[in-house]
Amino acid sequence: MPHALLFSGPAGGGKRVFAEALAARVLCVQPDADGHACGHCEDCQWRLAGNHPDLLRVVPEADQEERSDASTEKAEGGKAASRQIVIDQIRALQQALTTGGHRGSQRVVIVDPADAMNLFTANALLKLLEEPTTHALFLLISSAPKRLLPTIRSRCQTWTFPRPPAELAARWLDGRNLPDAPALLAFCGGMPLAAAALAEGGGAAARRRFADDIATIPGKAALRLAGEWESWLKGKDSLASGFDMPTLVGWMQRWVADLVSVRLGGPVRFFPDREASLRELAGRLSIDAALGCYNEITQSRRVAQHPLNPRLFLEDMLLRYARSLQAAASAGRT
Repeated sequence: MPHALLFSGPAGGGKRVFAEALAARVLCVQPDADGHACGHCEDCQWRLAGNHPDLLRVVPEADQEERSDASTEKAEGGKAASRQIVIDQIRALQQALTTGGHRGSQRVVIVDPADAMNLFTANALLKLLEEPTTHALFLLISSAPKRLLPTIRSRCQTWTFPRPPAELAARWLDGRNLPDAPALLAFCGGMPLAAAALAEGGGAAARRRFADDIATIPGKAALRLAGEWESWLKGKDSLASGFDMPTLVGWMQRWVADLVSVRLGGPVRFFPDREASLRELAGRLSIDAALGCYNEITQSRRVAQHPLNPRLFLEDMLLRYARSLQAAASAGRT
């Protein structure tokens, strides 16, 4: 085994699941005959309880399971939890690795997502990878490996997790008896774990609501829908499931991407169950209007993480979308 592995591939392809399984196998003292962790030894029990001393996780504060609130707001001062891995975390990791493992065996460090680092944090991690500590295995997980420093990628052995064949992904989902499995699989770009996570988190109903809502424009007032979506995002169910503004804008981008694809003569990729509505809407758009609408939604997504005013942000995005449809319809009548 190399001292550092980089698991890369699209989100929802099983990188994290595999990393956890590998970490479990490395730490287990009596693995099964098939090579998996036994799940019963003392080390496995510590890991399952979340307190194994030789399993070190480096994740953004916003992703840490220890936070009691489902939102990314801290109790003190209302400051948002960081979505980046900060340099203090790497320094703490370096200090932790100066001591030996609990049983004198190998330690496992999971960095997830490895691309959530600024330049200074990445350089601090690079130093650890350049001078590997004895008996330490680094597992880096990234859906955007090109964002990593080339020097970090060069210090790791890369294992790629590609999109699985469509038939295999569909068969895996069918075995889990999830609602709307085919539609969710298409919506998640063919990534079965992402589709399963969406279904288990109530995403099937949320996706249906989104598609029903956005299909009402331009007939329904964009400003009214913006108010409804603001309340939706603030709802208890949305906060509990992690459904936030970037997620909603990402769904909007997929909807418009399907509009563009249909207008250019391509297939419906993300919303195959809404093909009739998409084709009707796409028929109102010129190619220039469709591409312009997609570019505007893409620009909105860039600032969706921290909008200064969520209501105004939603109003602006939906108004831009509605105007693209209305302008195209007006041009067609003239």
